[in-house]
Amino acid sequence: MAGIYIHIPFCKQACHYCDFHFSTSLKNKDAFLVALVKEIELQKNYFDTFEIINTIYFGGGTPSLLSEKEIELIIEPLHKYFTIDNHAEITLEANPDDLTPSKLNDLSRTPINRLSIGIQSFFDEDLKWMNRAHNSSQASSAVKNAQDKGFENITIDLIYGTPTLSNENWTENLQRTFDFKIKHISAYCLTIEPKTVLGHQLKNKMIESIDEQKSAVQFEKMLEEMKKNNFVQYEISNFCVGDNYSKHNSNYWLRQNYLGLGPSAHSFNGISRRWNISNNALYIKALESNTINYTGEVLSKSQQYNEYILTSLRTFWGTDLTYIKKHFGSNFVATCIKEVQPYIMNNQVQLLEDKLFLTDKGKLFADKITSDLFF
Repeated sequence: MAGIYIHIPFCKQACHYCDFHFSTSLKNKDAFLVALVKEIELQKNYFDTFEIINTIYFGGGTPSLLSEKEIELIIEPLHKYFTIDNHAEITLEANPDDLTPSKLNDLSRTPINRLSIGIQSFFDEDLKWMNRAHNSSQASSAVKNAQDKGFENITIDLIYGTPTLSNENWTENLQRTFDFKIKHISAYCLTIEPKTVLGHQLKNKMIESIDEQKSAVQFEKMLEEMKKNNFVQYEISNFCVGDNYSKHNSNYWLRQNYLGLGPSAHSFNGISRRWNISNNALYIKALESNTINYTGEVLSKSQQYNEYILTSLRTFWGTDLTYIKKHFGSNFVATCIKEVQPYIMNNQVQLLEDKLFLTDKGKLFADKITSDLFF
């Protein structure tokens, strides 16, 4: 099984925390779509062996800016050049303000069968601080409208740790999400990246640094409330009821092959990685000449091992020492066991049946623990 990611590099406005590649100008959208269809054709042999595509993910940017006709324009060549599973998960990231009844009616006629709705918060104060394009009323109506239109596979994105978000409102955000009876939630702790509006504001002392203690309290509260509502934390930031995992994101964490299409999109085939140029005009120009402007690298054994640690330890599937021995060798296992001992002693990591798992205590320090286990 493999996945395809499609990056739609356009937004109505720039969210202050976002460091993904996008443009707020739509003037190149038509030319981009022509280039994207050409890239699909040129990438038809990306996978060295036959792969059935079980997930397609429209990310961005704001893919919900696409019309029904534009979505079909992209889906059609994917079916022409790749073998798509009849039950493939096809996700569209969407902003709440786009999900009007009319828009959802259009989407219901496309192959899209999963919506990832960027709510972030149900409180206007938070949304204004993040410079989101929607308000709290649209946040609630978007989910209800989607459910009324028959979309059952819905995930909601939330952000915690913002200076405007009180602990009480964070609990309320979670409760409102539970009340919708959806089966998947992604919840991310705010991080301030250098090349964002927030990064600029922090550098110029216009805002204060993130309150890590507050973020930790909200993280712990989230774990408590998720468990009460029967959500399983199958990855640090992702929760689901039952087995309603994101198939696409699970492909990343389980190191399955995936192809990235569009400017800035990444691809991975197990031993090498490549990423397209993060520039709309140069992306389009290259494809007008039937070429793809990208950079790539072949991963060393150490890099492959580090990526396995990075992805696996974040999940409830854990880091498998038997897998490490088989694919990387005994010396990697020995190093891993040696480096993880302090975290086992401190009850931040558990070793169960030759697998390493982060405890709830350890999840607060996931990045530090992971980097310490790198080879």
